[in-house]
Amino acid sequence: MSCKTNETTKSGTSKKETSKKKPNILFIAIDDLRPELGAYGSDVVVTPNLDKLASDGLLFNRAYCQQAICSPSRASLMTGARPETINVIENFTYFRDENPDMITLPQHFWANGYETTYTGKIYHNDAFGDLELSWSRKAATEKMTIKKESTPGGFALPENQEMFRKNMADMIAKYGEDAPRNGLGKGPAYENADVPDTFYEDGYNTELAIVTMKDMLEKNPDKPFFLGLGMKKPHLDWLAPKKYWDLYNPDDIKLATQTSGPENGAAMGLHPSFELRARYGIPKEGPIEDDLARTLKHAYLASVSYIDAQIGRMIDALDDAGIRDNTIIIVWGDHGWHLGEMGIWGKATNYEIGTRVPLMIWTPDMPSGSRGKTTNALVELVDMYPTLSELAGLELPTHLEGQSFVPLLKKPNRNWKSAAFSQFPTPALREWAANPLSKGMRETYFGPLIREVEGKIIEQQGDKWDRKLFENNLMGYAMRTDRYRFIVWKDYKNPEKEPVFIELFDHTIDPTETKNIAFENPEVVKELMDQFNKGWEGNMAKL
Repeated sequence: MSCKTNETTKSGTSKKETSKKKPNILFIAIDDLRPELGAYGSDVVVTPNLDKLASDGLLFNRAYCQQAICSPSRASLMTGARPETINVIENFTYFRDENPDMITLPQHFWANGYETTYTGKIYHNDAFGDLELSWSRKAATEKMTIKKESTPGGFALPENQEMFRKNMADMIAKYGEDAPRNGLGKGPAYENADVPDTFYEDGYNTELAIVTMKDMLEKNPDKPFFLGLGMKKPHLDWLAPKKYWDLYNPDDIKLATQTSGPENGAAMGLHPSFELRARYGIPKEGPIEDDLARTLKHAYLASVSYIDAQIGRMIDALDDAGIRDNTIIIVWGDHGWHLGEMGIWGKATNYEIGTRVPLMIWTPDMPSGSRGKTTNALVELVDMYPTLSELAGLELPTHLEGQSFVPLLKKPNRNWKSAAFSQFPTPALREWAANPLSKGMRETYFGPLIREVEGKIIEQQGDKWDRKLFENNLMGYAMRTDRYRFIVWKDYKNPEKEPVFIELFDHTIDPTETKNIAFENPEVVKELMDQFNKGWEGNMAKL
């Protein structure tokens, strides 16, 4: 094959084709998945396919998102830059509006001779999907033989569809067309229906990914591909076929035992579980009682097993096509999720349970000594862009703010980053999309919850309380080191100002972050503040 170097794409960068076919990339995203997998030590969850992949690849035990909410996390990792750099800190800002010339991860692969396409949820949604610049082609929907279902709310059961329709109509009538955008007017939190896997979107999108992969191999057998497969579950609502619910005995499902926030923790650091409480049948105030909590966790686990089965189908399709030996598989979750831990349900915190994510990678040429290993190196989702680029032999764009973890594939236990960084604006006084509180939120059943948490913040912060600061400008910056989680609450519009509040958790004695020990450890705080002020650049691994 001759070498071509001057062909251009819509991105304006040059394509390169080399005589040796570059590796395919299977890029699997999972929404709202915390490290609740057998490979991570869960003795309840049923995830044989992901466990098998981890047993032959490399599992990252301490991987962290850059913000525990969908759009900022995904925009960050897909651009290779951090949330404030790209000015995306909530779900309603489109990264391309703020960064028109940014070269995204799939765009970079497209510019270097790859076919790039996706099914499911890779970016936050299709409107933010960068369809013109990131993807060289659309999925092969015209070759699908399975009908894509389109029911109210995605529900299978008529009673749940009707519930969804009614609740949404009621909210729109009261608060206008923006009510659904702001998360108001939802149906049930879960559904257990005897339907085929492809009834729900993840099953359909997996079939579409398989069909699209075959279409690419048929049309361009010598061209490498970057295929994104985005699993929507276990994001709410937890809709999973009955057979996955049946994998679990409710009596075996353990509930969270840490049902209150950290002692002396930031009053603004935890939210009132807005996202879950918007669902029909969920109490609008007070704790989630054990029976309901067990059903909710059952629904979450069933959803995890459902997406595990879809990932298994996708990997089997690679094997059936005979291309596994030239395909890199990477699986990641966009952020963690509280299932009652610290007394809340949802994402959107700066704590370990909100920011730690599952991450695993399999490569055809991974050293045998690294296969099936787990690394405790601190890594970040923003590191995936440079890693995949290096594995594919591509030059790295200059804007990247992560670090390739390819050296860990060769030596999983080597010294690595000094810290991983995450952030989140005032969880207590933001909607679950991280946007400022809307009028509808204040006037609905959420009003009393907002007033309650606001009162706790005022009581704790005293004369530091300022509504504009706490609702709009306060950012929690979390730094995770080998030993500590250090959270600095600052006015991000005025970074030169002193922190409003600091949290410190010692993971050697308090891995679930039950007590903030910042007040009694001023020397540790000073040392960590010095490290924090070096930023992500000053905490990179030394090669």
